Amino acid sequence: MSDYLSQLNDVQRAAVTTLKGPVMVIAGPGSGKTRVLTYRIAHMINTGIPPRSILALTFTNKAAKEMKARIAKVVGAQANTVWAGTFHSIFARILRSEADKIGFPKDFTIYDTDDSKNLLKTIISQLNLDPKVYNPNVIRNRISSAKSNVIPPKAYAQNEQLLTEDRMAKRPYTVKIYEEYVKRCKRSGAMDFDDLLYQFFILLYKNPDQVLEKYRDRFKYVLVDEFQDTNFLQYAIVKKLINYPGSEHNICIVGDDAQSIYAFRGATIDNILDFEKDYSDLKTYKLEQNYRSTGHIVQAANQVIMYNKKQLQKKIWSDKGGGQKIKVLATLSESEEGKKVADLILEQKNRHHLANSDIAILYRTNSQSRVFEEFLRKANIPYKVFGGMSFYQRKEVKDFLAYLRVVVNPVDEEALKRIINYPKRGIGKTTVDKIGKYAAEEGKPMWTVLEEAPVGNAAKKKLADFAAMMRTFAKKAETLDAYDLAIYVAKQSKIKSTLESDKSIEGMGRMENLNALFDGIKDFTEDDEVVDDAIMPEKTLAAYLQSIALYTDLDEKKDDTEYVTLMTTHAAKGLEFPSVFVVGMEEDLFPSFMSKNDAQGVEEERRLFYVAITRAEQYLTLSFAKSRYQYGQTRYPEPSRFLDEISVEHLEGGAIKRSAASTDFRNFESKSSFGSGSGGAKLSGNFKVLKPKARPLAIDPKDFKPSPGDAIQSGQKVLHLKFGEGKVTSVDGTGKGRVATVHFPEAGSKRLMLKFAKLQILN
Repeated sequence: MSDYLSQLNDVQRAAVTTLKGPVMVIAGPGSGKTRVLTYRIAHMINTGIPPRSILALTFTNKAAKEMKARIAKVVGAQANTVWAGTFHSIFARILRSEADKIGFPKDFTIYDTDDSKNLLKTIISQLNLDPKVYNPNVIRNRISSAKSNVIPPKAYAQNEQLLTEDRMAKRPYTVKIYEEYVKRCKRSGAMDFDDLLYQFFILLYKNPDQVLEKYRDRFKYVLVDEFQDTNFLQYAIVKKLINYPGSEHNICIVGDDAQSIYAFRGATIDNILDFEKDYSDLKTYKLEQNYRSTGHIVQAANQVIMYNKKQLQKKIWSDKGGGQKIKVLATLSESEEGKKVADLILEQKNRHHLANSDIAILYRTNSQSRVFEEFLRKANIPYKVFGGMSFYQRKEVKDFLAYLRVVVNPVDEEALKRIINYPKRGIGKTTVDKIGKYAAEEGKPMWTVLEEAPVGNAAKKKLADFAAMMRTFAKKAETLDAYDLAIYVAKQSKIKSTLESDKSIEGMGRMENLNALFDGIKDFTEDDEVVDDAIMPEKTLAAYLQSIALYTDLDEKKDDTEYVTLMTTHAAKGLEFPSVFVVGMEEDLFPSFMSKNDAQGVEEERRLFYVAITRAEQYLTLSFAKSRYQYGQTRYPEPSRFLDEISVEHLEGGAIKRSAASTDFRNFESKSSFGSGSGGAKLSGNFKVLKPKARPLAIDPKDFKPSPGDAIQSGQKVLHLKFGEGKVTSVDGTGKGRVATVHFPEAGSKRLMLKFAKLQILN
């Protein structure tokens, strides 16, 4: 694809070819942002910049993977050596090799949200504090905010503003919990998700010569995607890497202030709004042509966002014609809203020949999905709710992974507490509490005091047996790969037999999930492709656990079922569909009641609506209900103020009158037979987690005979079970580090580590 520059418009081309100095690309929705970002990196490589000196930071693993694949189409296998990944995954990889410099083991555990909350519950209990006042979720968010603003416990304790806020909230011991939480994490050799950023910053700050200079020298070019979603700490790390005497400030940020919607996660829109203040020689390029949506949709988006005061001025446009006007559904109740949306989906499928996968229903909160699920089921329309429980959050999966975590890191207390009496082995809560209290008094991890804690003789015997079993697993880990070890642990711990003994539908489902986990581990151990020359992939248990700890639901592979997508507007960012329904367009729902009295909050809600509008390619439907059953009573909301911000020329059927609270509707009694539903969205009963389908193989595996890795040489024709027949174009490295570059007609060029690769020589 040597003609890649010819595929760009003038502004895109300028953004791609301006390589030196600070560059800001303001990318409107559907403006070819990903193409600009990937072609820019490809152009850098084509002009002689070493790919290993390029650091590209994204917000999802999926985005990083797609970026590398698109770069590879232009420059080939060199794309694999670009450091592209999420902030968390890139920093976690570096921390693995440098963690000892800040007092952590290289195989540190990554705590997920549940681990963090459980640890906080333990600390709150041991400090004899009221868990209703010191709610673990609230405390966790408080600690997360402190870390995101680089405020360690010592600085927190000296910050009068923070302490005053805690006193006013009747939580004066928050700082004590924070101090203890940090101590316990370090004692357990664990980092939470915030730590992957915070501890990386500390690593750079405390090791300016050893570490900071090393990575400044390596990363001469830094690119940040979705820059409007960065928080204070993420930008602080980027600035630390590129701001130093003599630096050329080769940073390129790509983003859209109008799509900054993650303030609740700590993202600050000021990073992108004030970026030009940090670099006086900044070059700015605005991508304003929208290649996704038709004219009415684009103009409606422009009109809405212009009501925001804090923004970088731009005006998106489209040459796809006016298209269909925006349909507005005014319904009497939430039940009627669900029915009308389902009916219109059927109409669009029949009249416009849309597939289920062409359609998305977007809502402000997960609990709104219930009524749409009900009517889609009645209409026999397959659907899938995104934002429900992730596969890796299911109990049986977390239980088993906790065993593997303790094998890798025995001092991981949260994992240890999860498995110490699962399957049941007679080690009760009283015994576990005694061990925890004794460990806290001694200032030691629970694992190291298991067999010396002051418990009865019967409990001591059970603890000794458990510890011996775990030591056996750790010994096996020295010789078995991750998959074989997982099978061994499942059998010897009796988890497998325990799940198999439950013959209920739910029990069989749990066993299916465990088998799916085994399949995933097997896939990990057999994946021989090199993704980064700087850190060779290992098939260790620790490497596997890290890979899934950084996994998000946005990285899940879609199954083969053709379904309508249901998700929150936040989750839809970055996606596009021919037809989009934005439902629940009511005051106190969208915009949220939590933001209606806050100017900045309303502006963020408006940006969220802007994101929702611009997901649609051809058909956009906005719906609202004039009565809604909530919290045990019927309320009569007004249509959202955002609907007023779209001029009548773009709406089918004329203007919307904000008079939903009129007498006619106050007298209307909702006939909905459904409760309001207070829980999060769940997958429909039509969907369940199944074992992944086997991918098609180039040949029958029974006839495949891999050749020794040291026999693979340049020029040979080889066979790979996943990629088919190919030709070895080069072999580099020595010993266990030998890597072959193989060109496969179907899959393109791949770099395979011969230590793991299974290749059969054909000539």
